[in-house]
Amino acid sequence: MAGLRAGQGVLRRKPIEQVEEGDTSERLTRTLGLWQLTAIGVGGIIGAGIFTLAGTVANGTAGPAVLISFLIAGVASAAAAFSYAEFAGMIPKAGSAYTYGYVVLGELAGWFIGWDLLLEYTAIVAVVAIGISGYFNFLLDDLGAELPTWMLGAPGTGSGHRVDLIAAVLCLFIAYLLTLGIKNAARFETVVVVLKVLVVLVVIVVGFFHISTSNYSPFFPFGVGGAFTGAATVFFAVFGYDAMSTAAEESKDAQRHMPKAILYSLAISMALYVLATLVLTGMQNYKEIDPESGFSTAFQSVGLDALADVIAVGAIIGILTVMFTFMLGVTRVWFSMSRDGLLPRWFAKTHPTRHVPVRVTWIVGVASALIAGFLPIGEAAELTNIGILLAFAVVCTAVIVLRYRRPELPRSFRTPGMPLVPAIGVVSSIWLITYLAWETWFRFAVWFALGLVIYFGYSYRKSALAKQPRAGAGGKE
Repeated sequence: MAGLRAGQGVLRRKPIEQVEEGDTSERLTRTLGLWQLTAIGVGGIIGAGIFTLAGTVANGTAGPAVLISFLIAGVASAAAAFSYAEFAGMIPKAGSAYTYGYVVLGELAGWFIGWDLLLEYTAIVAVVAIGISGYFNFLLDDLGAELPTWMLGAPGTGSGHRVDLIAAVLCLFIAYLLTLGIKNAARFETVVVVLKVLVVLVVIVVGFFHISTSNYSPFFPFGVGGAFTGAATVFFAVFGYDAMSTAAEESKDAQRHMPKAILYSLAISMALYVLATLVLTGMQNYKEIDPESGFSTAFQSVGLDALADVIAVGAIIGILTVMFTFMLGVTRVWFSMSRDGLLPRWFAKTHPTRHVPVRVTWIVGVASALIAGFLPIGEAAELTNIGILLAFAVVCTAVIVLRYRRPELPRSFRTPGMPLVPAIGVVSSIWLITYLAWETWFRFAVWFALGLVIYFGYSYRKSALAKQPRAGAGGKE
């Protein structure tokens, strides 16, 4: 077959010029402005980390040093954010890390980034949904209401638990919202993000007056290693901007707005994370922090029950934005891979009037609902992180490679400190990977092996580049 001749193997690269031209048969609508993109980024970053993982990591992994965990994760994330910003300004198309890897490092690298993100983003949606469910149960208990035990959690999370019905329904709700069209969905996201940030600011300001410095001692109850382990755990709470960057094809001026939105969203979110974790571990001893509804129980412990309920409501509403951002991300990656022929083109079909990939949206909605409904939050969380960290390492490597391979390409944003800053992103990501549990590696290996089977059994032959004998075979990307 002509498309499989020498030079057209797994290292064939998608030319940047071809990415710009795109597939005219299925396009997304450009409607998002700078602040809508920033809201989607903040929506993806702020939520799970503050309302769910901060308490979980403080209680069982890092203690008050959860602050250090977030800072370590933030440094690694910032180095990668600069790399994403440079690519987003050059390649304003859906797909994010998948597309960047495809253009610079070749088809196989692009395939595995995309393949990993399909699992990682879907699992993140499920993890966050479970976190909302925890706050919802807290609120109902505080109001004296009771729901049937069978619907309160996944099997093994409590006596009589059969399914986390609330979490599963929320996944389906976000899928429905995304099928309404990106313009309407983004409006909802922006409003809810504003409400969420206001709740976080209330938590910080009010909680500051109830801090007891004795709660900060010992600062490293689990040792310095606990802080690094915590960093690997909370990392997925500081990278929502990469999922937001998958919406580049739906931005009105992606080359100017995407880099700014990436950096704005990370800067805003890290400032709020640092202040919020200081308040949480200062208000309550780390041993007493509730892993599922940390801030609500912390405020309850100082007699602010009414505010605890407000926080629970804010967490429920706010974490929805995280689900929105990552479900948006996984559907756009899937759409891009299908449009490129690496997955069946049936998945790339968009709605005739709303111009969104409805088919993959509902598939992801159902898949995340099943994970959220039937897996405990710990097991669901283990499906995340490793693939994201590898994607960050690949993107940071790719930005270095392309800077030297194609220095003449116009770049609306240039990563500072080249090549040191992206190299820090590579090293930090690989370092954090070493702190993940062996079960995470095992699950990743199984997913990786399945990806190999699909790629060589289907994608290698069906790829759009396989039909272009000389495309990507050296020369310009």
